Amino acid sequence: MPPTDSEPRVGDVLLSEPFLDDPYFGRKAVLICEHNEEGTFGFVLNNFIAIEMKDLMDDFPELDARLSVGGPVKSSSLYYLHTRPDLLEGSIEVVDGVHMGGDFDQVVNALKAKTLGSHEIRFFIGYSGWSGSQLNDEIKSRSWFVTRTDRHLIMDTSLEEEDVWKHLISALGDEYAHIANTPPNPSVN
Repeated sequence: MPPTDSEPRVGDVLLSEPFLDDPYFGRKAVLICEHNEEGTFGFVLNNFIAIEMKDLMDDFPELDARLSVGGPVKSSSLYYLHTRPDLLEGSIEVVDGVHMGGDFDQVVNALKAKTLGSHEIRFFIGYSGWSGSQLNDEIKSRSWFVTRTDRHLIMDTSLEEEDVWKHLISALGDEYAHIANTPPNPSVN
């Protein structure tokens, strides 16, 4: 079971406990992009949808990456993470080498000019959010494991959804391997 004393911070990844029955967060990994006394903001890294950016926005350049549902909040808004703060003014570093936001016109222009590659940016519809101490309370109730990962996994949209969660759970150590291999519904085991 997840420890109850983890203190989340920006750049951490939340991993849902294996039996969390929630359409947005069951077996999901959420990157924390902001965390303070007012609340927490982040993106689900492994919840992909079969829609392309060019289907959402006219004249959007071809992108060889899957679009993600970042969470249930503001599901009509688009957000992005990237590894190119040199090209996108106004971005904020979330974790070593991964930045959030920046000038959207610069994103489009850099993609069109091919100075920004598909592997250097990923898009999310909506975000995940917790008010005040809500996330800390959920950690204390053992709903989340708290870990970290590198920018390569954060930016990779080629992995299968459950593989991301399993990989990060397994990376917690040998004592967590059985959790990574637990079926979503243990009654079918």
